Amino acid sequence: MNIGIEKLDTHEGVTVKVLLDSGATGMFIDKRTAARHGFMLQKLKRPIMVRNVDGTNNSGGAIIHQVEANVHYKGHVERIRIDICDLGKTEVILGMPWLQAHNLEINWETGEVKIMRYPLLCSGTRSRGVEKGKRVATLEEEKIVRWAIDDKEDWGREEEIKEGHRKIEELVPRKFLK
Repeated sequence: MNIGIEKLDTHEGVTVKVLLDSGATGMFIDKRTAARHGFMLQKLKRPIMVRNVDGTNNSGGAIIHQVEANVHYKGHVERIRIDICDLGKTEVILGMPWLQAHNLEINWETGEVKIMRYPLLCSGTRSRGVEKGKRVATLEEEKIVRWAIDDKEDWGREEEIKEGHRKIEELVPRKFLK
């Protein structure tokens, strides 16, 4: 799927391929993609460790920068902060915070992706996020989206990191560990 990303400093738009990843805990742009298109980098207060799907550390190291940009998709526009890391051949990943907030409908036969919910935090969306018959985001969903576009450490990132590194024995009931 392709999306448009608009640089805030020049308002120049670029089209990038995006991977929708329900296993990703945030939104990410590949560091080479960000450099090639000249995005203005914002340094994070603290680095964020990156783990690959298999649990190993990402070869590109910790996330130390992010990009703030407007994302455009089929009439939907929103401003988000995207973490910069090494994604290999993938240009952009939109993970669970974005997926939960927008409740996508995917037609697997045609590949068409529709946004079914427009959170109130998104600007320039159809009817400011309220379409007839569509429910608006709950407070928890708004918190997820706000975490994704604001300073992550202000929204419980430390607790998320602690939870993400618990041992399997703490997560699975004892009767299933034999």
